[in-house]
Amino acid sequence: MTRLELFRLLRKNIKISEKRSPIFEQNKWAKVLVYFLSAMFIIYLIMYGSIIGSAADGEAGTMIAAMLIILPIDFLLRFIFQSTPAMMVKPYILLPISRYTAIECFLVSSHFSGYNFLWLGMFIPYSIILFFSGSILATIYVLILSMLFIILNSQIYLFFRTLINRSPLWFIPAILFYAVPFTPMAFKPSEKTFEKIFEGIQSAGTEWWLLPLLLLAIVGVFFLNRHFQFKYVYEEISKKTEKALKKVSQFKFFNRFGLIGEYLKLELKSNMRNRTMKSRCILSLVMVSFFSAIIAYTSIYDNPMMINFWLLYCFALYSMTSLIKIMGQEGNYIDLLMTHRENILALLKAKFWFYCCILIVPFVILLPAVFTGKFTILMLFAYMFLVGGCMHFIIFQLAIYNKQTLPLQLKVTGKGNYENGIQIGIEMAILLVPGVILGLGYLTVGLTATYIFMCVLGLGFILTSNLWLRNIYNRMMKRRYENIEGFHETRV
Repeated sequence: MTRLELFRLLRKNIKISEKRSPIFEQNKWAKVLVYFLSAMFIIYLIMYGSIIGSAADGEAGTMIAAMLIILPIDFLLRFIFQSTPAMMVKPYILLPISRYTAIECFLVSSHFSGYNFLWLGMFIPYSIILFFSGSILATIYVLILSMLFIILNSQIYLFFRTLINRSPLWFIPAILFYAVPFTPMAFKPSEKTFEKIFEGIQSAGTEWWLLPLLLLAIVGVFFLNRHFQFKYVYEEISKKTEKALKKVSQFKFFNRFGLIGEYLKLELKSNMRNRTMKSRCILSLVMVSFFSAIIAYTSIYDNPMMINFWLLYCFALYSMTSLIKIMGQEGNYIDLLMTHRENILALLKAKFWFYCCILIVPFVILLPAVFTGKFTILMLFAYMFLVGGCMHFIIFQLAIYNKQTLPLQLKVTGKGNYENGIQIGIEMAILLVPGVILGLGYLTVGLTATYIFMCVLGLGFILTSNLWLRNIYNRMMKRRYENIEGFHETRV
């Protein structure tokens, strides 16, 4: 069997496995959402491609210079649209084929992913405008170079994503990598320095040597990815990296809270020990700290609406990323939780108070900016209570419908998680409700009165948490057999 035939067979197997999966119906809903977001993304790309083409004034290398901004944005967007090929390689590791063959096929398929071709929505309008003001050869050359940059970036993303899955600290080298072209600005920060960097890349954008250089870079990163993808997949399958615990934390402070205290211990230990949850926890807290520091100590987002948006983002990010799959990690041992009456209710209460306490982190980080006059203490309390009460009330509804087990240790070979229609509706409500409250309040009664209303609304949900958590528990129990079956079928 040739590699081309094997590639076609693997693609066929992926499609068949998706149709046979117990989450196929949920996958359909996820695809509908992805298609909608892709359509919106293309519309934005067409708009920005036209703007860049109009501003280029016939300079073919303008789009290549714009890659300074496009590539970092593309890198961040791939966390939403693209997973690592190694996640699909696991079933083929023990087959009688070359150990790298399956990974090579999946890496090649990442070059031709639909997401890569979405960027043509920007490059084609730019090329059309450039065609009427420049040469056809330069237009075609820049179009080819632009797509090669996106393909190269897809390989760079896979490299860093694989390492970030093992340690979120690899985000720092990734940021530094994309900051390399801006190094001169560290020594001489000014608009003229940026203009010189932009003009230098713009003039090099049409040079003949750029094409072979890009091809060599793609090949080099491809083989680097092949090595690391196989290495880490093999480590996960063989459990080579697991180590025995040297110290067991007791967290005796939580003993005073009874059964809820025991589940608080479980939540803390899960976030400290289980690889999947620990990396998600660290990554979310790093992002919260980063964005909190950006809005608090820089003037980038001084617009009132942007400040409010990022304040909400800083307070809500950790809960949204961690609770969006609430009960997923408990799916690994859901049978044990069902052995005693109201175990699940105590677990939900423990989760609620744990994620409310986490809100202290962005509050403390943003507090110095209150003393400098950038924010008011009322703003911080408003968003902390709104997220702790109202948003948690919405997101905890997902506990009723989530029935897909999340692996506790697998990072590279773990499968993606899909949504059903109800889950997507709840997730959209999480994003829309705070914006609607803020927007209506801003237009009707002003921001100060809106912040007071947000505090009252959030506190109302927090003080009545026992009531709505019990309601969620009762509705979960009505679906318990359906959910348990789903957790069983999706265990790794």
